[in-house]
Amino acid sequence: MSILYIVPTPIGNLKDVSLRVLEILQEADRIACEDTRVTAKLLNRYEIKKPLLSYREHNEMEVSEEILRLVEAGETIALVSDAGMPGISDPGEVIIKKAVERGITFNVLPGPSALMNALVASGLSTRRFTYLGFLDKTRKKKREELEEFVGREETLILYEAPHRILDTLEAVREVFGERQICLSRELTKLYEEHLRGTVSEVLHHYEEKTPKGEFVLVIAGKTKEEKQKELQDQFAHLTIHEHLLQYIEEGYSKKDAVKRVAEERSLPKKEVYKESLNLS
Repeated sequence: MSILYIVPTPIGNLKDVSLRVLEILQEADRIACEDTRVTAKLLNRYEIKKPLLSYREHNEMEVSEEILRLVEAGETIALVSDAGMPGISDPGEVIIKKAVERGITFNVLPGPSALMNALVASGLSTRRFTYLGFLDKTRKKKREELEEFVGREETLILYEAPHRILDTLEAVREVFGERQICLSRELTKLYEEHLRGTVSEVLHHYEEKTPKGEFVLVIAGKTKEEKQKELQDQFAHLTIHEHLLQYIEEGYSKKDAVKRVAEERSLPKKEVYKESLNLS
């Protein structure tokens, strides 16, 4: 039966390849890959000889059509990326979407993903997280993208290239302040490194050292305590009476205004309610 396999490959150490991945690569009629030289290293290591089809950014629209045509004609195609899971910040996303739209059978194999390795290694919360991928390359747009997530409580994960990592760290500090972060590079390779600390501490590390390798940046979310303090600072210039009036003038009922003010000032509802009795 013809099928398209989405095949994750090692993110560094070639020994991390799974037995099932090797089995599928052996069985496939062709292997679609980004850089044939990179994929050839993996195939040569495990003595796999298959025709390679170049599928990468900039040719993904036309080549995805060719790959799906081959699957429809009865071939089994294995789609790989240079490293990690195809479709994650990767042109594989295009062909997967097209396969779904055309009802073409595909199977996703489990395997390595740099963002998961970095998240677990960061020591930051793994309970909830959001993956941002690569931020925009321009300084202004990059900061605008980060501002969308400034109030979020979950851990944030993004990828960055070595020549842009310093500007991205500076952008994180400007927008988020001194959050706890972990900057990971060379994952699963000989010189794997994880730098943990505040944004400034990690930036300081690279003041006299040129960043090398592909980076994964993990950023702690805003804590509930930080959000609470921001709210308290925001309304610090108002008395409880003025704070209540502000919400009532906005259309809130007295009951809802009391609830909001108590939460925002971290006060007992009884105390705020007493103050509300003086409102006309």
